[in-house]
Order: sequence, then structure tokens, then C-alpha cells
Amino acid sequence: MKKGDALDPRGLIYESYRMRGITEAECRSIFLDWALAVDAEIQGAIDALLDRYGNDNPKHPMTTVLRAGLSPPEKARRKGGWRSRKR
Repeated sequence: MKKGDALDPRGLIYESYRMRGITEAECRSIFLDWALAVDAEIQGAIDALLDRYGNDNPKHPMTTVLRAGLSPPEKARRKGGWRSRKR
């Protein structure tokens, strides 16, 4: 496990796995910060991070967040407004 490499430049993911009692919400925040800083193709980087940390920590909240990062985003849809109301 390496801190501060091209995959995890600031060691954010590495440090999140070392924190005791970290929550999934905190992991999502760290993940977003990591995703904005990483200079690589995100899907491939997530796969590599899961290989690096996820196998040894399957129940860690960051593993859950990383796995969620691999799934495609939900299709955007309107949530309201005058066009969504019945006429």
C-alpha cells in the first residue's frame, strides 16, 4: 500500500482506510475530494483502489463508496415544476 502515488496523490483514500469509526458520509466527502484531484481515468482508478484496499476491507465504508462509484449515474429527470403537473 502506497501513500501519495499517481492513483492517490494526496493519500486521501489511504488515510480513510486507516481512520477508525469513519462514516460512509465522511467517506463520500473524501471520495469527492479525491475524484476532483486525481489525474487519471476515474473508473480505472476506482478499480485499482478496490484491488488495493477493498479486498482486505470488504465492510469498510470507503469500500462501499468506491463500489458505488463504479455504478452508472441515475438518469437525470425532472423533479417538479409546472410541466410535471397534470393538466
